[in-house]
Amino acid sequence: MTQHPTRPSPRPRLRELGFTIGRLPTGPLNAITDVGGVAVGHCTLISDEPRVARTGVTVVKTRPVGEESDLCCAAIHSFNGNGEMTGSHWLAESGLLSGPVAITNTHQVGIVRDALVEHEVRQGHDFSWCLPVVAETYDGFLNDVEAFHVTADDVFAALTDASTGAVAEGNVGGGTGMICHEFKGGIGTSSRIVDTDGAGTFTLGVLVQANYGSRMDLRLDGLHVGAAIDTDIVPPPTDPSVADAGSIIVVIATDAPLVADQCKRLAQRATVGLARAGGYGSNGSGDIFLAFSTANRISVTGSEPITMRAMPIEHISPLFRAAAEAVEEAIWNAICAAETMTGFRDRIVHAIPIDRLTALR
Repeated sequence: MTQHPTRPSPRPRLRELGFTIGRLPTGPLNAITDVGGVAVGHCTLISDEPRVARTGVTVVKTRPVGEESDLCCAAIHSFNGNGEMTGSHWLAESGLLSGPVAITNTHQVGIVRDALVEHEVRQGHDFSWCLPVVAETYDGFLNDVEAFHVTADDVFAALTDASTGAVAEGNVGGGTGMICHEFKGGIGTSSRIVDTDGAGTFTLGVLVQANYGSRMDLRLDGLHVGAAIDTDIVPPPTDPSVADAGSIIVVIATDAPLVADQCKRLAQRATVGLARAGGYGSNGSGDIFLAFSTANRISVTGSEPITMRAMPIEHISPLFRAAAEAVEEAIWNAICAAETMTGFRDRIVHAIPIDRLTALR
């Protein structure tokens, strides 16, 4: 199997095309890594022999070096539950997230989850047990998913690749073989700087693995993009079931001081950004969202009562706006960055044509 090095897409991001989503400013990188201490790594697997691979793993590290064993307040929201996110029951019960979050393809959740357990053991963290969070979307249209390409070493490679800098998007990591609104999809990210009018200024970042949607539903800041770039201009994937299947995983990070129930409310707002882009939670879609806050450092081994900070409830709405804006833009960054790909059984999924997109401004 060939591990491909992580590289930025040669295609422009949405803002480089002259489009601006929402009213809030972005962080310096316009990425989830604008949240201090958060890092993203990919392992991308592309090969034609002995079986076709268009897949990989993406990891989001929630804590900086030296603080990896500290927990974050966190919560999940399942908009449509035709998907998997391991560790979600304990996360929902405790309101706490430990270790990195990984995203891969549907058939390889187990091996990625086991590799993360092994990683925690290797790190010598003081856990008597480990329930890592691994989510998935299905890449079986472009990837020979039954070949089980992803290995534990690939997960370790993604962890090693993790960086707090710019995030590669499109056909990388877990997003390598993904399709979004019948165009090539994959990994996308965005961020917002949030002034809460008295409670402080904070950063919110989003990473998505986008693999869902019908072309005719696709919107860009209200523009009917799917209708304007119809199938006569860009052929759709040859399997019509692609339009009503697939999933999206959304990871939201913030340094705003949120406790678990506030993270839950934040995760729910990913639905707004998804809807603006044209997602409606079809029956075949696994639309699962996770939000976490890095503001409170919670020791897994402490015995003293924990003091935590929380956002005053009347100042939290700007964070909801930020989540909606950043999710919509992250989806579009995934679509813009993704390149045309030929994969399993010579199936082709075309990238969205940049010239047609800019003509809609």
